[in-house]
Formats: sequence, C-alpha cells, structure tokens
Amino acid sequence: QVQLVESVGGLVQAGGSLRLSCVASGRIFSIGYMGWYRQAPGKQRDLVASIGSSGSTNYADSVKGRFTISRDNAKNTVYLQMNSLKPEDTAVYYCNAQIYGPSPGWGDYWGKGTLVTVSS
Repeated sequence: QVQLVESVGGLVQAGGSLRLSCVASGRIFSIGYMGWYRQAPGKQRDLVASIGSSGSTNYADSVKGRFTISRDNAKNTVYLQMNSLKPEDTAVYYCNAQIYGPSPGWGDYWGKGTLVTVSS
C-alpha cells in the first residue's frame, strides 16, 4: 500500500524559513508528478508548487521567489523550502503524487497534511 507522509510543520515567525518533506513508501515502480497544496481555514485547497518527473516546476504566484520545490527520486521524496514566510502562508500543507505501482497501476495519492503556522 502506497503512503505519503509529510514532515511535521510548526510555528514560525514572519520572515522565517521552514522546509517540508514528504516521503512516498510502499510498492512503488515509478513516481510522476509531485506537488504541494495548502488549505487555510475556511478556504479551498490550492496548489502551492509542483514538480514533474523531469524536474520541471510550477509555482503559485503568491509563493514565487519565496518557495522552492525539489525532489530526490532515489529517496522517493519531495521537498518544499519556504523562505520569507508570511502570516498568510498559514495553512495545512498537503503532499500529492502520481505513483505507479503493481496495483492499481497509476494512482493519485495524498498525505494527511501538516500544519504550518506563521506568526506576525
């Protein structure tokens, strides 16, 4: 069974930095798209950043220049380096990945989320 497990978030002061990681485990043949989403209280879940299997990246306008997504294919891990954090970055952050395994083949998987709180 494939699982995505995010690192623990935490409380950070505005202007600070935090790095999230997400590890995929289980019977994995290949990982395609990987991404980070976030959901603030009372709001919908939105894309923060994504990275393809070739390393191509995409960022929400609100985090461009401040956040960096990367991946380590050997470790089945995706990272999100968050710098110059703002109170509006406060949210539950979710890892998402497209993973190919023995069954059901390609699947869409989500982590359980990790809370990041940025204080002003």
